[in-house]
Amino acid sequence: MEELDLVFEKARKAYEKYSTFTQEQVDKIFKAAALAANENRIMLAKLAHNETSMGIFEDKILKNHYASEFIYNKYRHLQTVGTFYENKALGIHKVYEPIGIVGAVIPTTNPTATAIFKCLLALKTRNAIVISPHPGAKNCTIEAAKIIYEAAFKAGAPEDIIAWLDCPSLEKTNYVMQNSDIILATGGPGMVKAAYSSGTPSIGVGAGNAPAIIDDSADLDVATSSIVQSNTFDNGVVCATENSLVILESVYDKTIELFKQKNSYIVTSEDEKNKFRKAMFKEGKYGLLNADLVGKSALKVAEIVGIKVPETTRFIIVEANNTSYDEPLAHEKLSTYVAAYKVKSFEEAIKVSREILKMGAGHTASLWCDVDKHKDRLELFKGLNPGRLLVNSPSSLGGVGDMYNFGMDPSMTLGCGTHGKNSFSQNVGPLNLLNVKTIAERRENMQWLRLPERIYHKYGSLQYAFEDLREWDIKKVYIVTDKIINQLYGKRITEQLDKLGISYTVFDGVEPNPMLSTTKKGAEDMKQYRPDLIIGFGGGSSMDAAKLMWLMYENDGEEVNFKDLAVTFADIRKRIVRYPNTGKKAKMLCIPTTSGTGSEVTPFSVITDDETHTKYPLADYSLTPNMAIIDPELTMTVPKNATNAPALDALTHCLEAYVSVMSTEYTDGYAVQGAKNILNYLPRAYKNGTEDVEARAKVMDGATFAGMSFANAFLGLVHSLSHKVGGYHNVIHGAANAILLPHIIRYNAACLLEGGKQTYFSQYKVQNSMEKYAQMARELGLKGKTDEQLVDALIETVQNLTKEVGLYASFKDYGVDEKNFQKSLEKMAEDAFDDQCTGANPRYPLIEDIKQIYLDAYYGNPIKKFS
Repeated sequence: MEELDLVFEKARKAYEKYSTFTQEQVDKIFKAAALAANENRIMLAKLAHNETSMGIFEDKILKNHYASEFIYNKYRHLQTVGTFYENKALGIHKVYEPIGIVGAVIPTTNPTATAIFKCLLALKTRNAIVISPHPGAKNCTIEAAKIIYEAAFKAGAPEDIIAWLDCPSLEKTNYVMQNSDIILATGGPGMVKAAYSSGTPSIGVGAGNAPAIIDDSADLDVATSSIVQSNTFDNGVVCATENSLVILESVYDKTIELFKQKNSYIVTSEDEKNKFRKAMFKEGKYGLLNADLVGKSALKVAEIVGIKVPETTRFIIVEANNTSYDEPLAHEKLSTYVAAYKVKSFEEAIKVSREILKMGAGHTASLWCDVDKHKDRLELFKGLNPGRLLVNSPSSLGGVGDMYNFGMDPSMTLGCGTHGKNSFSQNVGPLNLLNVKTIAERRENMQWLRLPERIYHKYGSLQYAFEDLREWDIKKVYIVTDKIINQLYGKRITEQLDKLGISYTVFDGVEPNPMLSTTKKGAEDMKQYRPDLIIGFGGGSSMDAAKLMWLMYENDGEEVNFKDLAVTFADIRKRIVRYPNTGKKAKMLCIPTTSGTGSEVTPFSVITDDETHTKYPLADYSLTPNMAIIDPELTMTVPKNATNAPALDALTHCLEAYVSVMSTEYTDGYAVQGAKNILNYLPRAYKNGTEDVEARAKVMDGATFAGMSFANAFLGLVHSLSHKVGGYHNVIHGAANAILLPHIIRYNAACLLEGGKQTYFSQYKVQNSMEKYAQMARELGLKGKTDEQLVDALIETVQNLTKEVGLYASFKDYGVDEKNFQKSLEKMAEDAFDDQCTGANPRYPLIEDIKQIYLDAYYGNPIKKFS
């Protein structure tokens, strides 16, 4: 073992040096090694044949040639060094890195070809390799390793980059497996199991036991010739070789006759079958093959088994009908004889093949069939579990790849996947011996500004905007509103439609905080009426309801599950539930009659579940209206109690969007202008709204600016808490926002001062809530020498505006029952944390913090100043 320690010490140093080589250096070494192996293919084949007495000398020449030439040709241009993928926009680089030392276990069945293959893979990937030969084939395997090593060293490879065990043993093989960085194990099931049990990452290959289905549509002459060719290649020691034939009854006799014509002997008597059963395994242990039979000619097999066959026999077929584990003939053979099963249908052929594969799961199966005419049979064949499913190809040479299908990678190590208890199901290649390092530079998510395609504004714009309906060729309109708005302003809409000769119907059943049942009712009504334009007309409730009705109507016949739509997402681009598209049947037009929600320009809709009374903020750009008409004429008669709370909602939109983790320069401008309009003109609109056109227009524009900002920057914790207190205790949404906003401005701004958590979002690089609120205060003309003083001034300004327009500063003042509030506090806090709006808040909230904010807002506790 001291000697092995030294072998690995040298191999480790060689690897460390080789891992610094360039692709050009590696490719030079790879080519030199492949040439050397190819030049010595005959000598190595002779050594292997003489030492193992398995297979056919000439076929071993071909295998050595294949392992050198085909492997080199396939991978000579493959990049295995350095950065192989780079995307500057995404900030992603992927780099190949060698694994270290490859522990290579070599089988006695393919002792030189497999050694050549594994050495070339290691050299191509800048790995060192330590080879553990099979004791029964150590001389030829070591000679193959020496030839490749000498050529590689001469071409510039580090000393000791290829090493081997001179005197292999089970103990030494276990040492190799335990001390390597990865194992390439090719051998019997016991060896592969040992590799996986070693504690070292392993690529091992399971037993082969390939069934071959011969369909009644097959070219039987080609099929029989190919199967004989395949099984007699190196006397069947390739693990992908056919071990059982599954032949349809309708062509069974003809197929057998063709095999006979091609020097095959058919075993039909029970006595001869039993001789095969008895001879197949050592000591009767299934899976432990009798080495005397492995890789022997048909004549030698017959002699060992004890049957007489003609001197010209090249292939033996043993008829069988049992596919259970207890039937030796159903197992892998690695020789020049196979079992043959007669089946009545293709479906039975699949069933029989599946049963045979239980003794060789995941490896290989083949099909002889006219798949162009019988695509259904090909589909059934695909249902078998092997990693290689060969069609109209000899299984042994077809399975190793690049001979009968040039798209299959050439390999001498064929994975069987999880079905065969392997970690890999494909043909092993260089990429299996490489680690991939990913370099990920920080990148911001791509942003956008999505708004309705047309936004009309100014006093009296309604009638001009409706002219666009001619351009859209609108024929039928469905108006969604509430009873009061319909009575007050309904004719303003219908008169315009009458002038245009457009028919319409009115749904005026929307309630405050629209219920899911209401939207479903409207959607069903739409399906009957079949409009090509939907108008959401009134306050935020009417527009929100209209949007969801639109979505349901557009997707009639498709399942639109409200609870799925309401699933919270962390990133709108990655959400689990995708909204269906809109615009296939109808366009959406929103006309607000209040100044608050901004729903006319947003992709949001707040709907209340009838059963739970939970408010769900739905968000998706498929809900964005096609047109918005912002006409302050429609707000001139709005009463004070419908002016103040919606406007404070709009102000909250501005401030939350401005500090959102998703805010951009595009959204900030709208947020600032909206806040200016509302702070400067809301008192006038509230006190003298019926006469002050300018104030009404400015507040209405401010609410729309707010909508345009938060439609793309999203909102924050104020709305998260407001949604829940509104759902649990029926507090008017805008009034709840007015109460919560000062508390949450303080909470967010104090994030760094209080050791709070910064929200996780790639675009949000530093916690800047204090600075952002202070900048907003400057934009609004507030006074303060420091950021802290400016934030205090902003909080005070919001509080003063709330008081000036007749809104309260606490939930208690609105009559919310204290006991009920306390009882619901825990659940409200959890729901608020999970609200859709929370994710964009700049301070990542803790549920205990949310509970305290709720309590402060309930009792109207004073807000601690920064300055």
